[in-house]
Amino acid sequence: MMCKKWIVVLLVMVTLGACNMSQKTSKSAVRIGVLQYVEHNSLTAARKGFEEELAQQGYKNGEEVVLTVQNAQGEQQQLQTMAEQLVRDSDFILAIATPSAQTLAMVSEKVPVLFTAVTDPVSAELVTSLENPSGLLSGTSDRVPLDKQVMLMKVLYPTIQKVGVLYHTSEQNSHIQVEELTQLLDKEQIEVVVKGVTNSHDIQDTASRLMKEVEVIMVPTDNLIASTMTLLGDLSTKYKVPIIGGSIDMVKEGGLFTYGTDYEFLGRQTAKMAIRLLKGEKIETMAVEYPKVVNLYVNEEIAKVLGIDTSILLKN
Repeated sequence: MMCKKWIVVLLVMVTLGACNMSQKTSKSAVRIGVLQYVEHNSLTAARKGFEEELAQQGYKNGEEVVLTVQNAQGEQQQLQTMAEQLVRDSDFILAIATPSAQTLAMVSEKVPVLFTAVTDPVSAELVTSLENPSGLLSGTSDRVPLDKQVMLMKVLYPTIQKVGVLYHTSEQNSHIQVEELTQLLDKEQIEVVVKGVTNSHDIQDTASRLMKEVEVIMVPTDNLIASTMTLLGDLSTKYKVPIIGGSIDMVKEGGLFTYGTDYEFLGRQTAKMAIRLLKGEKIETMAVEYPKVVNLYVNEEIAKVLGIDTSILLKN
């Protein structure tokens, strides 16, 4: 009987100790909410880069900060619910991708929101200007130099005449990039065939039809397209039509090449902005930042299947 009593006492002491530790952590740690729009490699890389940079700079999850990660899996209703919850429970929030940032912008009245993987924060109505956001939001853009993409495409295909552009019609970022791509290709006197999809179920048929019409397909940094790049890569090799991706991860999963953003580094770049917040800087005075690392990435496996010598790209 004596042993059982001691066991009970010890259990109670352990339980109380755990409660006290939890209370201590919740009072002293900064609560950071993370709202990711959908699961795909680029956005996940940005999130991991953010978390790892915070830890390396001395802000470890569960100690100095407590991260609460939510992923809406592309569902608008979930996005709204998760945004409302994070606003209630966070000191500031990381929004990954434009839909997340836009939802939080509507929900948050006091909680600062850092965003990443947003192509055009001004057109998305997240900030009044890149230099002076003057509100509750700021962060990092993943905008890539599309003129460089077009230039490199012409290096590989100097006589190209017809290019397809595939994008998701519901993404504001994609509309902006498609418009810019169209203008750039028009200047080069290249015919452009633009196809939009409304959901992932449309992609196989739409992409297959597009590949029968064009020589090359260009895709923007589009969340839906990025999440289906493995399928698009299979179609690319089937129809022998290369895809120029909007990001490195899109190329890794089936594209031919990109001159694009390193999303892990972009997440780290955003974490450094978060640390400035943690040290007391006001978000309304923090200018939006463009990617500090933009790399040429070539998928040599895809190039081999398509019979393309991409060595010339490295000279440009």
